Amino acid sequence: MKEYSDPTVQDIVSAQTHVYRFLQPTPLYRYSGLCDLVGTDVWVKHENHLPVGAFKVRGGINLLAELTTEQRSAGLFTASTGNHGQSIAYAAREFRARATIAVPERSNPGKVAAMRGLGANVIFHGADFDAARQWVSARAAEEGGYFVSPTDESLICGVGTYALEIVETLPDVETIIVPVGAGSGACGVCIVAKSVNPRIEVIAAQSAQAPTMQLSWAAGKPVTASMDTFAEGVATRVPFENTQRIMRKYLDDFVLVDDEEIKSAIRQMLEHTHNLAEGAGAVALAAALKLKDRLSQRKTVIVLSGGNLSSEKLRTILA
Repeated sequence: MKEYSDPTVQDIVSAQTHVYRFLQPTPLYRYSGLCDLVGTDVWVKHENHLPVGAFKVRGGINLLAELTTEQRSAGLFTASTGNHGQSIAYAAREFRARATIAVPERSNPGKVAAMRGLGANVIFHGADFDAARQWVSARAAEEGGYFVSPTDESLICGVGTYALEIVETLPDVETIIVPVGAGSGACGVCIVAKSVNPRIEVIAAQSAQAPTMQLSWAAGKPVTASMDTFAEGVATRVPFENTQRIMRKYLDDFVLVDDEEIKSAIRQMLEHTHNLAEGAGAVALAAALKLKDRLSQRKTVIVLSGGNLSSEKLRTILA
C-alpha cells in the first residue's frame, strides 16, 4: 500500500511549474442569469475549457512530471470512469509513457474514444469504477507497472492549481462549491482556500444517488452505500482514506443533490452560460441552487469541473 502525506499549499504552488508547461489558466466568469437564479454574486470556474474537457488533466501532468524515468518506463495503470483516465492518457502521451486504463462496462463512449485517441490501452472490466480499480491494480502488480490511484498526492497538487487561480482572480471570494467523486478537487480547493484565507467557506457536493464520500465525511469513518447515479464523475462506491482525512480537516460542509437536480443544473448551465456541463460538472450549480438562502449576499464560485457529457445523455436530459 502506498504511503500518503497530506499536500500543502506550497506543494500546490510548486505544481504550477509542471502544469503550466502544458496548460493555460482557465476562465472565471460571472453570469447574470446564474446570479439571478441563485440570488447572489455567482462566478463559474471553467475547468471544462481544458484540453480533455475536465480539471483532472492538471493532476495527470503533475504526476507524470514527478515520476522517475524508471517509473514512467514501467508503464502506468489506472482505472477511471473517464476524466481521470483522459488525464493520465494525455500526460502519458506528453511524457512518452505507456498507459493502461481500466473502465467500467457501459462507460461514456466519448470518454473512452478520447482515451484511446490519446494513445492509451483501454480495457473494459467490471460493473463500476471500484471493480475496475481493484482489477487494474492487481494487473499493475503482476506486470511491474506503476499503479495510479485517483487520489495520489501529486494529482491533488496538480488539480489544486485551479484553486490558486480562483483566489488570485477573485481574492474576495467568500464561498467555493466543488463536486466530489474521489475528492482530489475538493482537497485541492480546501488546502488553498484555508491557507490563503480561512474565512473562505468551502462546500463539497455529491449525488444523492452515490453518497459514499458524503456519508463517510459526515460519519467520520468509512461508509459504503449503494451507487446508482448517471453522473459518472461523482460515482464512487468506496471512500478514499487520504481525501477523507483532508476534507475532515478543512471542509466546511458537504451536501447531497438529487440526480434530477443535477440534470436541471445541466439545462440551466447550457441556457445561461452556453456551456455544456457533464453530470459532475453541474453538481456545484445544483448545490448552489439548493443552498440559495444560505448563499445570499456571498460572492460564490461554482466549479464546472468537466463538460464531457455524451450526446445520448444530453438528448435525454433536454427532452
